[in-house]
Amino acid sequence: MSEDSASAATREEADDYDVMLETLDVAIEEAKRKVESGRVYDAGNEKVRIKWIRALAYAVNVRRQVTTDRDLEELTERIEQLEAGQEGSR
Repeated sequence: MSEDSASAATREEADDYDVMLETLDVAIEEAKRKVESGRVYDAGNEKVRIKWIRALAYAVNVRRQVTTDRDLEELTERIEQLEAGQEGSR
């Protein structure tokens, strides 16, 4: 893979991560709003609130995983660049 195509692929992956994180941020904010603003009048409403709490926890966990994956991808790329630079200077 040429340097230009590798760079383009990296930008595309970064954009994919950004889109995923933005979508998760919207989902997290909506779940937080539902959890914080909901009034509990009966057991049925409490069940719905618990489901929103679970959805919020799940979305936060997925966001953490996506962020970790993005960071690992960036670190892998930096290591590959450093190794390529060392091989070129030998």
